[in-house]
Amino acid sequence: MTAPAVPQDLGATTVAVRDGWDPAVERRARASQSFWTAVVGVPAIFSVLRLGVEAGGELQTTLLLVANVGPVNLLAGFLTTAARLLSTGLVAVFALGAVLRVSVERMPPAVRRPLFVRWADLTPAWFVLASFLTALVTWQLLYLPLLLPAFVAAFQLTPARLHEHVVPRTLLVVALLGGYGWLLAPTLVDAWQQRELLVLALLVAPPLLALAVTGPLPGAVIRPLASVTEAAVLAMLVWAALPVITTPVLPLTVTTVESSPGVTEDVRGHVVTVDDVNMVLLQERGGVRYVPVDDVRAQVLCPSEEELPRHRLRIRDYHVEDSLLEGLGRRVRPVHRTDAACRAVH
Repeated sequence: MTAPAVPQDLGATTVAVRDGWDPAVERRARASQSFWTAVVGVPAIFSVLRLGVEAGGELQTTLLLVANVGPVNLLAGFLTTAARLLSTGLVAVFALGAVLRVSVERMPPAVRRPLFVRWADLTPAWFVLASFLTALVTWQLLYLPLLLPAFVAAFQLTPARLHEHVVPRTLLVVALLGGYGWLLAPTLVDAWQQRELLVLALLVAPPLLALAVTGPLPGAVIRPLASVTEAAVLAMLVWAALPVITTPVLPLTVTTVESSPGVTEDVRGHVVTVDDVNMVLLQERGGVRYVPVDDVRAQVLCPSEEELPRHRLRIRDYHVEDSLLEGLGRRVRPVHRTDAACRAVH
């Protein structure tokens, strides 16, 4: 009797399983490796780039900073500036990945799953929640409403999950939107009076978008949408990374130096290191200056231009350009008046 024919693909799968090699497991391993490489590698690359940019692109100055700026300084600088960028990328990946995942599930199994879907599948729920919590405390209050549709999309929280009956579900949605409106009502009125239309859009649109942001999407748009969103997230991160890379790691100061008897000079720059002989300053206009410590007469800490507010709006006594951490910090220790030396040499 002739043995039944074995389909070619089934035979290949049988051989793969018998040899201990599973293509699906290998794909998941590659996706997991690429995801965690990006999460760990991007902060390290950004830290090195920040030192190079702050040194003005000069090799010797960069080496000086590398030798004197410790890993703790880099980590602190990254957590206070780039954590916002990293959490933005993760939130976008998880939100888009979840929407694409429920859409892909309705397509044939042979369709290759988008990259964001594979990353979302491999990421534990606690890491997703940690990413949203990081965004919650580091994003500016102006952009916090965008977390609402992102959270709804990441966890697929459709209105139907609030209650099984329509009337209670509608009342819950109205109550949530009403509480949101009560919280932001004074800010919305001030924004309208000041003609801050972009602020109005950022505060009003996200809650309404959260009602309809969940999937699934039509099958015809999944593949092009996946490619476009992946490129868009990458472009957004590159655009947002520019101010992060250019943010100084060292504090900005104005140092009063007695260059000659009775003659003083204000030097604006960043203190790299101080020893028994010299204070090393990275001047704001470029170049490194060694100042004898005996010639230093005074020193004040100055804010940078990026720290100056652009909007005159507040949300329940918190400035819209502050994060929750910054707002709580200003309540503990209010901002002091800028020293006259900072304005004089600026």
